[in-house]
Amino acid sequence: MLTSKQRAKLRGLANSLEPVIIVGKGAVTENVIQETRNALNTRELIKGRVLESAMLTAREVCDELCDRVNAEGVQAIGSKFVIYKRNDDLPEEKRIRL
Repeated sequence: MLTSKQRAKLRGLANSLEPVIIVGKGAVTENVIQETRNALNTRELIKGRVLESAMLTAREVCDELCDRVNAEGVQAIGSKFVIYKRNDDLPEEKRIRL
């Protein structure tokens, strides 16, 4: 569980990120879940976006993905969301220090 200070730091780091996960009309499919896992293995913090054609909100998509990939939801505002998962296998210089 993230503290409010950790969450605030992650929100600040996420400002400069571009969305790497896009969720559309198909909602949260196995492909979206696998891409989220791959992205979290490469980097610890990712940003996603929910298209207007999707039937789910950004909060619902964020919660679903976090449950499925065992990650932490950092933020969901409008159509964008941010997910964090600590990865001890990453080199020290690529890890986020909280």
